[in-house]
Amino acid sequence: MKITYVKSIKSLKEDASFSIGNDNLDNITWHDDNPTNITKQQILDEQTRLQAIEDVKPEAIAEQAKEDLKASAKAKLIAGTALTEDEANTIVL
Repeated sequence: MKITYVKSIKSLKEDASFSIGNDNLDNITWHDDNPTNITKQQILDEQTRLQAIEDVKPEAIAEQAKEDLKASAKAKLIAGTALTEDEANTIVL
């Protein structure tokens, strides 16, 4: 699961009131005037920290292994046949 900016901000300040346009940190509107002065860098750092935690969860590891197997199968299909990548995608997906 990808950690969102919203989750990162809420982790920094649970009761923060804000909105983010187009999931872009340059488009944050603080409805509470950001009283703790949360910076973009703090949000990015928290997102990185939370993502590292998420990525080591067993279900995330299993999902990554599944995606790796799909990529391997697709590469073998393309290499061993005259299939295009789009054709291989229809088989592997």
